Amino acid sequence: MNDELKYLSLRAATGRLSRRSFLGRAGALGLSAVAANTMLAGAVKAAGPQKGGTIKVGISGGGSSDSLDPALSANQTQGMVSRMWGEPLVELKAGGGLEMRLAEEFSSSPDARVWTFKIRSGVSFSNGKPLTAEDVMATMERHSGEDTKSGALGIMRGIKAMRAEGMDFVIELETANADLPYLLTDYHLLIQPNGGNDDPTAAIGTGPYVLKSVEPGVRFVFEHNANHWNGEGHASTVELTVINDDTARMAALQSGQVHMVNRVPPRTAGLVSRVPGVNVHSKSGPGHYVFIAHVDTDPFSNQDVMLALKYGMNRQEMVDKILFGYGTVGNDIPINASYPLFTDLPQREYDPEKAAHHWKKSGHDQPVLLRTSDNSFPGAPDAAALFQQSLSQAGVPLEIKREPNDGYWSEVWNKQPFCTSYWSGRPVQDQMYSTAYLSSADWNDTRFKNEQFDQLLVAARAELDEGKRKQMYADMGMILHNEGGLICPMFNDFVDAHNDGVAGWDASAGFSMMNLYAPVKMWVTG
Repeated sequence: MNDELKYLSLRAATGRLSRRSFLGRAGALGLSAVAANTMLAGAVKAAGPQKGGTIKVGISGGGSSDSLDPALSANQTQGMVSRMWGEPLVELKAGGGLEMRLAEEFSSSPDARVWTFKIRSGVSFSNGKPLTAEDVMATMERHSGEDTKSGALGIMRGIKAMRAEGMDFVIELETANADLPYLLTDYHLLIQPNGGNDDPTAAIGTGPYVLKSVEPGVRFVFEHNANHWNGEGHASTVELTVINDDTARMAALQSGQVHMVNRVPPRTAGLVSRVPGVNVHSKSGPGHYVFIAHVDTDPFSNQDVMLALKYGMNRQEMVDKILFGYGTVGNDIPINASYPLFTDLPQREYDPEKAAHHWKKSGHDQPVLLRTSDNSFPGAPDAAALFQQSLSQAGVPLEIKREPNDGYWSEVWNKQPFCTSYWSGRPVQDQMYSTAYLSSADWNDTRFKNEQFDQLLVAARAELDEGKRKQMYADMGMILHNEGGLICPMFNDFVDAHNDGVAGWDASAGFSMMNLYAPVKMWVTG
């Protein structure tokens, strides 16, 4: 019986026998459903990647106003779409460090001010044009120009000069930065022909798939790029369907309409994991769910108003009732222990008396308006209601406006003065701070501008003494903790799921869904 089961599991793993048929035959041979599933999973892994078929993804976060320009990518849908057709110079490695993508290697001067990236030869864009160092330079120039709206603008500050020398791309910095290669993993910095200057929305890149059909906020269809330089991508076709409603997204997974989904609601993750044939994966990291206020706009420019809101936030309650254990308490900074140079700050606790004191001291007596949507983070409207309740015990009135999911990232985030949002985090502190808290950053979504903070950020880049650098980041964190517009109650785990129609899930660094590469790295099981 053992040999027969092995034979059947091998046929099922390679697509020559349906999963349903395998489970039926295994049951007839006396194997329990749990044992049969375990045996099939092992066989699938042993069989290795299978080529062909269609991978179907149900993803949240997208809207009808989303752009195909990677510079404007602002949510997980846009990030995954870009990953399909484009590539950066370097990427994060699952076990730490960096893996080479369009750069074969890189090196720096001893003072970390001049960096040279050797561009990979023999790579072509999906339009047939060979990749050159000039394309890389044009891409970086477009993301760092004075008129750019790129989300990478903050990390591009401090570049003194760039040049192409044969197949080498050279960056000279104003000051040293030992983290520069990590900064270039930013998902906005996908290399495009002529930097995307001809048409940034053309979705022409060097990635493993080619975009064939697009309905923003609805559906994207990709076909495998047969000329990809290293042959990545197992499925012949990938379909990304935007499903922002949590219930509908989980139903699509369980019914087999899609193979994988992001953002499994923590409230129902346990139930989803018990569905036969469904696998739930949880990964801790730098992602955080937030309430962001524009500190250059009344009433949030009043520091006592901000302190009233911060002391009126019951962070532990948020973790318990919104994350259901899939995360940890935050402390009003975007950095946690997942960052290499993290330093603990004194934890800000829920204190209605202090909140009431600062509210009275502020002189403000009108309700504060908070905008929210399910599209901002899973459970955001419920989190807003909890915030309203905890503030009410301090006598601080909060009004909640629930906004439509579609258009939230174009009409509310980074435009309205107080809203719920999320950040997936970044690999190093310099990148997180440069992207969202540097005064000149285009994605400074709290309008936080502090000269001392900016000076410390620049100085930390040039400081090669790790102890001194760690202290600088701690000082920056304290400034932001006390004076910033970020209210960060919780760091969320990334919770994703897939069914047995696909295989190949593996460890990763960075964002959810295997750093948004799951459709590229997984394969159809049959």
